[in-house]
Amino acid sequence: MRNSKIKIKNVKLAFVILIIFAIVLLILYYNFVFTPAFAKNNFANQMTEITEENEEPIFSIQKILIYSSANAVDNSENQSLSNMSISQYSDISIFINNGETITDLTDENTVKELYIDNISIDIKSENGTKLLNYKNPLNFGKYNDISAPENDRIDFKIVNTNEQSENNNYDEPTFYTDCSNPISLGFLNKDLLTNYSVSSDSNTISFNGKVLQEAGVNLEDLNCTLNFTIHIVNNLNEKFSYNMNLNVDLNGIYDGYTYKGSNTSGSEYYFFKELN
Repeated sequence: MRNSKIKIKNVKLAFVILIIFAIVLLILYYNFVFTPAFAKNNFANQMTEITEENEEPIFSIQKILIYSSANAVDNSENQSLSNMSISQYSDISIFINNGETITDLTDENTVKELYIDNISIDIKSENGTKLLNYKNPLNFGKYNDISAPENDRIDFKIVNTNEQSENNNYDEPTFYTDCSNPISLGFLNKDLLTNYSVSSDSNTISFNGKVLQEAGVNLEDLNCTLNFTIHIVNNLNEKFSYNMNLNVDLNGIYDGYTYKGSNTSGSEYYFFKELN
């Protein structure tokens, strides 16, 4: 019986092919076995780290106050109430708790930077111009015209001392480093009804929430949800964020105005500490 032998005519070529085949196997192993396993472990470690970082919250939403009313502007030349523009507004105060886990003021629970972005407004009615921006807290509950924030972002000036507080211009977005004042915002649905004329059997008009009823405005069309993200950077340069979904319910505004408040509690109101 004759033994058959495989003869390789080009040993170098065979060696190169073998090396290439080994490299391909390593690449496939890296892509389909090692990388997913590494990513899974890395993701699990990150989740564990995030959970540990957020076990004891530094900042949380403590209380929210919302005042809602409306206003009418007479644009007729002779003040005859024949060309009215009606707007609805809501003033919002958001109080931040920074003393739940830390009783004294430290670099960890004092604010170095505060800003709001990712602003969107969910509302059924397409009438009017919808705006959300900072509002001077001294004008809380009063009708004021506001403009859209630059670059869809509200940047707050941080007040660090009593002297700065006394000399500060509160027409500009302002927040105290110790969280002792609320975040003050104004929502305005401007000119939701224009060219409104007072009926012939009435020569008066209400300059508050009652005007919405007088003009036959459906409140279900005006109830809205304000969406935005509050960002905080503390004096350790640690970053925190909270995604706010704030429902503005106008039920009762036909009586002139509504003033609603809620004390918040629970983990859903904690600011999320981001990993650096």
